[in-house]
Amino acid sequence: MSQVDVVLLIGSASDWPQLRPAAEVMQQLGLAFRVHVTSAHRTPERTVELVRESERDGCQAFICAAGMAAHLAGVVAAHTLLPVLGVPLPGGVLDGVDALLSTVQMPGGVPVATFAVGPAGARNAAFFAGEIVAAARPDVAASLRRLREAAAEKVRAADREIRSDWDRSGG
Repeated sequence: MSQVDVVLLIGSASDWPQLRPAAEVMQQLGLAFRVHVTSAHRTPERTVELVRESERDGCQAFICAAGMAAHLAGVVAAHTLLPVLGVPLPGGVLDGVDALLSTVQMPGGVPVATFAVGPAGARNAAFFAGEIVAAARPDVAASLRRLREAAAEKVRAADREIRSDWDRSGG
């Protein structure tokens, strides 16, 4: 296979809409990434195989997303020394809280960095993966700076607009 910076593993094809924002962020950052559907419970051997292949291909971080029991991130973390970024997904009886607790409650020595439930967590996991890669890739660091500055400019523009509207209204 080819060089890859980040591997995104999702527990089910139905999870893809929740994780698409992570893929979009990674594209904006210039990260080489792959996406695979694999299950900690239904395809455990394939999950471990994907971890090994990804390590051989130069992967620097895994983003793992699953709902309910959300064991995918923990299983991946048990089989690699690379950073594992867990994104719990909504669904099930507790609508993502169960997945959040499953992802965050890892035993000592097998950490999973855990993000918010759903698309917001997916985006932040992608940004965090970018920060990991940026330590060795100035182009990714520059992309991160550019995206942060663009976000800051939106805030400044909103501030100018609201202050201008307030001033015009005599406030």
